[in-house]
Amino acid sequence: MRTKKLVLTALFIALSFVGSNLKVMGTIAFDSMPGFLGALMLGPVYGAIIGGIGHFLTALTSGFPLSLPVHLITMIGMAVTMTAFTFVYKFVGRKNQLAGMVLSTIVGVIINGPLTLLVLTPLLLPVMGKAGILGLVPVLSLVAAINAIVALLVYKLLPRSMKEYENK
Repeated sequence: MRTKKLVLTALFIALSFVGSNLKVMGTIAFDSMPGFLGALMLGPVYGAIIGGIGHFLTALTSGFPLSLPVHLITMIGMAVTMTAFTFVYKFVGRKNQLAGMVLSTIVGVIINGPLTLLVLTPLLLPVMGKAGILGLVPVLSLVAAINAIVALLVYKLLPRSMKEYENK
């Protein structure tokens, strides 16, 4: 089973690379959907790895426009996002699937968008200013929401056998 998880992880990282080339603005791209889906299917650790590497690939294909330290911190933010997303979905979803989907998406968007930007503020403020940072919040949040919602929809459409990797 470990081999299947590793192969799926590699597949999701490859899909993150494809998504990293679908940029909305700078390093905001559709790279995190495979991370969200991988977190749901394989568990929080694999999702964190996929999400972190997915962002790194986006930053790499963009030329690290905000500096390597900013993107390394963002990688950690993506890993935390995937982990929290998975735990909220699994915990709340046991009792109410719709509530699990909604709350996990909200948590993922908040961590991926405003919270990560708050952590990055000391590094971004001199480069972008307050208005530049605040301008990123809606775009980053919208793209994170789209990535999470698409991942949840794909996950719901998967056959039960594909959803049980995290339990094996």
